[in-house]
Amino acid sequence: MQKLVSKVTDSLNFYMDNSPIDLVEKYGSPLYVYNEKILRDRMREVKNLLDYPKFYVNYSAKANSNLAILQIAKQENMHVDAMSPGEIYSELMAGFSPEEIFYISNNVSKEEMLYAIEKGVTISVDSISQLEQLGKINKGSNVAIRFNGGIGAGHHEKVITCGENTKFGVNPEDIPLVKEVLKKYDLNLVGINQHIGSLFMEPDKYILGVRAILEIAKNFKDLDFIDLGGGFGIPYHKLEDEKRLDLKSLGKELDAILKEFVLEYGKEIKIKVEPGRYIVAESGVLLGTVHAVKNNGKEKYVGTDIGFNVLARPVMYDSHHDIELYRKSDEKSKIEEEVTVVGNICETGDIIAKGRVLPKIKEEDIIAILDTGAYGQVMSSNYNNRLRPAEVLIRENGEVVLIRERDNLEDIVRKFISLGE
Repeated sequence: MQKLVSKVTDSLNFYMDNSPIDLVEKYGSPLYVYNEKILRDRMREVKNLLDYPKFYVNYSAKANSNLAILQIAKQENMHVDAMSPGEIYSELMAGFSPEEIFYISNNVSKEEMLYAIEKGVTISVDSISQLEQLGKINKGSNVAIRFNGGIGAGHHEKVITCGENTKFGVNPEDIPLVKEVLKKYDLNLVGINQHIGSLFMEPDKYILGVRAILEIAKNFKDLDFIDLGGGFGIPYHKLEDEKRLDLKSLGKELDAILKEFVLEYGKEIKIKVEPGRYIVAESGVLLGTVHAVKNNGKEKYVGTDIGFNVLARPVMYDSHHDIELYRKSDEKSKIEEEVTVVGNICETGDIIAKGRVLPKIKEEDIIAILDTGAYGQVMSSNYNNRLRPAEVLIRENGEVVLIRERDNLEDIVRKFISLGE
């Protein structure tokens, strides 16, 4: 095997002496590969973000809800967010206690709320109507509320979750109405939370968002916790030496803000953050196989088995992922060329990367899409009746273990009911 492009994985010792080509041959293509050491390192970095004593990190399962990843988060003494009963179910299976799970609901049914109530999980609501619904089915219970502090940020308009033009959160001007509903149903407000959006690389807007939610907190006495949200970005342009988010500086600024707030609030309240992407994105690589190379007009296309059913981020958000290349043979690629890397889905928009300059690629080369540990497999589908890939974990000792089986054809039709003959 030779590596045509491997700067990032080499620097991280990502495969830990395992061959990516051997992994594809054993577990199939495409294939999600995770590195346990990188995952644990990121978890520990975030846990050390603040010196503030009552600080908790919630792993956001929506970024990657594989049971093995959740189990590692539990081993690292993290707490966890849930966005659905399915995530609650998986988190309980992974060993989290109900007290360690925070259900951040959005426009959910009574049945979903009742599931969380039955499991003893704290529920966050993000509208007056959902607060009313909870009050009607569970009068006298604890509740948290998601507020919209007016500060939004993110790498794409679809992931900005605060400010104007977003479906999330209760607006601060509705605080008097919130208090009325709490009193009406004898609800105990234990916490407030927010999330400004996903993937910030400069901390300015996050700090503004933190100040906004702390101002909202002053309207409520004796809260148990405040969840500041997440959205911590990672450098997706590693081949261009993009700088990392400066967690150390961010932590120092947050510590100073929280110290000031605690003095005014009169209580050392629990503070939570929920940086799902930052924790898991860089621990994942998606391997695929090149099956066709062709020219069409002015474009040269590299056709792979990584369709947007496998990785949706590029087509959904125009997201950038760095690409590495590996080859089974010793044949060199002496020239570089600009290509568009595409998948195998019957859609013109099925594009992984457009206009990338890469070594000349040939059929059967292995392509690696970097930083796919977050919002990769969790957003995959069986569109075109294609099979979702397997997932493997490279343990800290270099051992490779299967943590999700590859779909088979029977899985495609397993839930369908035939009309018969």
